[in-house]
Amino acid sequence: MYALIEACGKQYKVEEKDVVFFEKLDAEEGKKVTFDKVILVSDDGKVQVGNPYVKGVKVEGKVVAHGKGKKIIVFKMKAKKNERKKQGHRQPYTKVEITSIKTSTTKVAAEKEEKPAEKKEATKTTTTAKKTTTKATTAKKETTKKEEKANA
Repeated sequence: MYALIEACGKQYKVEEKDVVFFEKLDAEEGKKVTFDKVILVSDDGKVQVGNPYVKGVKVEGKVVAHGKGKKIIVFKMKAKKNERKKQGHRQPYTKVEITSIKTSTTKVAAEKEEKPAEKKEATKTTTTAKKTTTKATTAKKETTKKEEKANA
């Protein structure tokens, strides 16, 4: 079973017991982290694709460590001007171990069955409500015309 999740502006393919390096997260070491933005879930050939995210699916992980990546050297130079600027950068990261991918396939199936029945009932009540309101408004208009004639 694997899942595609969106975190820190990037997409990651994760499986259970994987160790993934995310950009720095605001969580302490040893704490649990949940990712709700699941784009795709594959379970033994059954693939669920979200629009944009799969509902009812969560990926849970445990923060293992925080650290900094390998140093990158940024060197800027302007030719013939004797301008040189050397800078270093180390990107902070969070090391997360994926503990579980939780799906709710039974809940999703039950919700799909209930929703069409609810929609049919809702349309019936709105149509009857519209009919009664239109009759009431026409009756009010007629009474106002009669009152105008009587007043004139």
